[in-house]
Amino acid sequence: MNMRTAYLSLGAFYSLLIAIGALALLMGGGSAMSIVQLGVGALAVVGLWGYTLGRGFMNPRIWRPLAGILAIAVVLQLILVLTAGMSKTDITWMLISAVFSALLVVILFHYGNRDQALWASEADVEGGKTLETLLNRQSPLSAENVNDKRKASVTVGREGNHYSVRVRREHGSDVEQFEERFSHPATLAFFIEKYTCITADDIAKQNANAGSD
Repeated sequence: MNMRTAYLSLGAFYSLLIAIGALALLMGGGSAMSIVQLGVGALAVVGLWGYTLGRGFMNPRIWRPLAGILAIAVVLQLILVLTAGMSKTDITWMLISAVFSALLVVILFHYGNRDQALWASEADVEGGKTLETLLNRQSPLSAENVNDKRKASVTVGREGNHYSVRVRREHGSDVEQFEERFSHPATLAFFIEKYTCITADDIAKQNANAGSD
């Protein structure tokens, strides 16, 4: 069994658990806390399927906080096992639940990493390809944008398998500078356009002779 098959099986298993839980609630077997737990579990399963299928579902900002909530739940379960004096059966189920929740914590934490191609739009992917091609010819590259007394400039470079970007924004006498590093060129393209309104095509035009000499 390869990893993809294993994740597909895991996704199917978790989905079955959610379906069983929903059926139990419909039959009147649950409390308000059960509804909350089912809702959190269903959301986690959506993230699991997104990670497994390599697709961005919902917003990347929600997945790491959700992983944090599940991590807290795992810790609480372990504390209950050690202090609540439960039966052996309850302890067994609690430990099983903690193990499966811990696995989801790891998966959702990685899934929530914004620096992945799966969160990129088609425009970001194309912009990333443009930047990658340019940086393969010459690194670093610079570009700027001036609009309504606002000036933004960006310097982009490639360092091994990572991309670095340095942004400078000016508005009157106010100057702001910051730097970031990325693993995927699509994320790099997204970041640059979001914070400077400079597109990959702008960088290409302003560095039209890069690497030609």
